[in-house]
Amino acid sequence: MLRTTASRVLDDNDRDEVLALLDADPVVNVFVASRVRAVGLNPARLGGQMWGFGPRGGLTSLCYAGANLVPVNAGTDAVHAFADRARKQGRRCSSIVGPADAVAPLWERLEPYWGAARAVRWAQPVMAVTRPSPVPIDPLVRRVRPEEFEILLPACVAMFTEEVGVSPEAGDGGALYRSRVAELIRIGRSYARIEHGRVVFKAEIGAVTPLACQIQGVWVHPDLRGRGHAAAGMASVVKHALDCFAPVVSLYVNDYNAPARAAYRKAGFEEVGTFMSVLF
Repeated sequence: MLRTTASRVLDDNDRDEVLALLDADPVVNVFVASRVRAVGLNPARLGGQMWGFGPRGGLTSLCYAGANLVPVNAGTDAVHAFADRARKQGRRCSSIVGPADAVAPLWERLEPYWGAARAVRWAQPVMAVTRPSPVPIDPLVRRVRPEEFEILLPACVAMFTEEVGVSPEAGDGGALYRSRVAELIRIGRSYARIEHGRVVFKAEIGAVTPLACQIQGVWVHPDLRGRGHAAAGMASVVKHALDCFAPVVSLYVNDYNAPARAAYRKAGFEEVGTFMSVLF
């Protein structure tokens, strides 16, 4: 392997510089930026390490190494350095996700050591909107209440299983996933249309910074798809997000999911970049 300038593990002394780098592309970097703003760079609080490429005062690239491996503004030399560190450490993540032009060469260097992935999503359009959706909102989409947790959870599990290909209840019995679903409800970032104890539409705002937020977990009950619930539901969530959280609302979606992409475009989203995900 070609050796380049090594990466280093960052700490809270690097926080301002890290946030400046993340905020240079707030939509693409919203997930990592939200973590850093919430808990800082101490690995125990961050749930992983933040690797930096470049000296203090001259950082050019980052890589969040936690449950996900997420490169940030990573050019060729940075990708090589991050791959070198990840190879030596061994795989600890459940996915690699981020801009396709960084994830693809990172995975190319790691695959010989980490082995085959369970799935590779080569192209996932990143979409964003900065104004209310042109379609009417669904007035029945609202924040989920804590007492509705048991109603929402099966829909969340179904969405995750359909999207990722494995159940979030595998491994630890779903304890961590249940905790995350409950937390998003508690902090008012889980939205749904619930009728007669059944979830018709749901979505969460998974990451938030002052500059951008990211919608995740969009799902419509299989028996009710094709009726416009997705576009109207997304219009409602976009309105809430713009009113309460950030001036830009984003998401990313698999390129082959034509119905979802069409619903998001109808709700006013435009493509602004391309992600790639490697799932283990």
